[in-house]
Amino acid sequence: MSEASALWTPTAEQIADAPVTAFMAAASKKAGQDFSTYAELHAWSVGSREAFWELVWDFCGVVGDRGERTLVDGDRMPGASFFPDARISFAENLLRKIGGGDALVFRGEDKVERRMSWNELHALVSRLQQLFRSLGVKTGDRIAAMMPNMPETVAAMLAATSLGAIWSSCSPDFGEQGVLDRFGQIEPVVFIAPDGYWYNGKAIEVAGKVAAVVGKLPSVRKTLIVDYLGMSGDIADTIDGAASLEAAIEPFAAKPVTFERLPFAHPLYILFSSGTTGIPKCIVHSAGGTLIQHVKEQRLNCGIQDGDRVFYFTTCGWMMWNWLVSGLASGATLLLYDGSPFYPDGNTIFDFADAEKMTYFGTSAKFIDAVRKAGLRPIDTHDLSSVRTLSSTGSPLSPEGFDYVYEAIKKDAHLASISGGTDIAACFVLGVPIQPVWSGEIQVPGLGMAVDVWDDDGHPVRGEKGELVCTRAFPSMPVMFWNDPSGEKYHAAYFDRFDNIWCHGDFAEWTEHGGMIIYGRSDATLNPGGVRIGTAEIYNQVEQLPEVAEAICIGQDWDRDVRVVLFVRLAAGATLDEDLTNRIKAKIRNGATPRHVPAKIVAVTDIPRTKSGKITELAVRDVVHGRAVKNKEALANPEALELFRDLKELQD
Repeated sequence: MSEASALWTPTAEQIADAPVTAFMAAASKKAGQDFSTYAELHAWSVGSREAFWELVWDFCGVVGDRGERTLVDGDRMPGASFFPDARISFAENLLRKIGGGDALVFRGEDKVERRMSWNELHALVSRLQQLFRSLGVKTGDRIAAMMPNMPETVAAMLAATSLGAIWSSCSPDFGEQGVLDRFGQIEPVVFIAPDGYWYNGKAIEVAGKVAAVVGKLPSVRKTLIVDYLGMSGDIADTIDGAASLEAAIEPFAAKPVTFERLPFAHPLYILFSSGTTGIPKCIVHSAGGTLIQHVKEQRLNCGIQDGDRVFYFTTCGWMMWNWLVSGLASGATLLLYDGSPFYPDGNTIFDFADAEKMTYFGTSAKFIDAVRKAGLRPIDTHDLSSVRTLSSTGSPLSPEGFDYVYEAIKKDAHLASISGGTDIAACFVLGVPIQPVWSGEIQVPGLGMAVDVWDDDGHPVRGEKGELVCTRAFPSMPVMFWNDPSGEKYHAAYFDRFDNIWCHGDFAEWTEHGGMIIYGRSDATLNPGGVRIGTAEIYNQVEQLPEVAEAICIGQDWDRDVRVVLFVRLAAGATLDEDLTNRIKAKIRNGATPRHVPAKIVAVTDIPRTKSGKITELAVRDVVHGRAVKNKEALANPEALELFRDLKELQD
């Protein structure tokens, strides 16, 4: 366990003003007992789930018909049903505020700045809703977007979900195959893409990729091109069935948005797994489960209230985008940024925070580490007095990162390290503004989340690392996986390890303060810079090269992060020279994303595999890190493991 020290303690005034304090009083009244600590409140929230989630609905003002029942089959995972009689509209909950104040503020890397009021957001959603209706979009249809994090993306999601359609998105830096691996499975009827985007000082056009993707998505009835580089009309003219967004909505005048209230468990989003063992799994999240989890976390654990100005650095391919947009349900203004956070330098996001009086500053541990290494001291160069909470996710925030925030960014901010994932579209553990922050620790388990740490035998452990589990059902569990009618893939993903227990795949440890330390992934998923990516997506590209006979990829712990290492077994006569190395990287960059490009490529003469022929990433990762390999007897060629031990190529 880390040598932790208290870095921040809330004042009596901050505790009194925190929404979770008012919620605790309401919970005490409902339960007929006095809760004076978060730990007591949490114990009640997992022990009395029906009463707890009813109170969340009422306290957070969820709009909809709650129905009679709160929880059916609550002892089943999967299989529990929350609010089975409820009828809600996700979009209605996010669009209940009206007026001329900022709903969205967008800043692009190219320095473009745009503002959209609540009334303007309603108007755009209305016009998009009418457009989608005219295209025959109905409840349950999929609308897919390969988009930057910009206002049109938020509006299109709200228009889609207002009709009961299912939204799915990725970022425009995905390669053609990466997009098709995702959207090809879900058969969208509308595809939305930009004319390009900005990254690292360059305008990047995507016309060719959009045309190629649309050509392989026969389900798409209409392609909408959103203007960013000023070329949407020209690009739309080159693609069959395409139109610029501006031209497509031109016939429709804004009018009040209508909302289709549907069952609590109606599908809202399709998010995608990392694709470790094949093409990405399509994780279907419900409207009700996503909404109630997000408002709970944002109001109670983040302290977000009406009028706050909320930012998270994210792309539309990460679940934090879905989390961010839910801030509208609390009446918060969303601060959207698209592009590199380091162009032209690491001050870009701090400039945004200063100019827009950001109250909730969300970023990644990797970003914090990068600005620390760059020697930046925003505390001396920017007015961050408005920032109440600074949140970090994506990968574990190191103790040095905690210290740096208080030394060089803001001394009196509530630093909230949070952890959850795409799998639940929410958090298992996160911050709370009424307790101290300790160096290197995530403060608390989420309310209503029966989080624990278990050893390999399924026993709870304290003071040692184990598997992060959740022992009781919660509302934002996936509804299902797409194209998994038997539920076999869903069950295998989370419940094979411990029956009826969610096993998340993180190494974790409870702290003496009741918080948690996350040590990273316990499975084969790669997590460089806090972005989860899958090895299969890398293999799908590199193994197309004739010089590469076979490949195996791992994440190597390096410099408080994870770097991607690719091992290749070459075809006869091939040599891993500079030319081949560059072509491998280019193939991966263009076919997947820049994030998939390995930091190291190493040639090996054999790759270990099981008797059934599967390569063994976890065993290779253990050897590289000097750990004992379990179940060598399952390997057909265990001697191959020695090829990966103490490699000089991995020492720098």
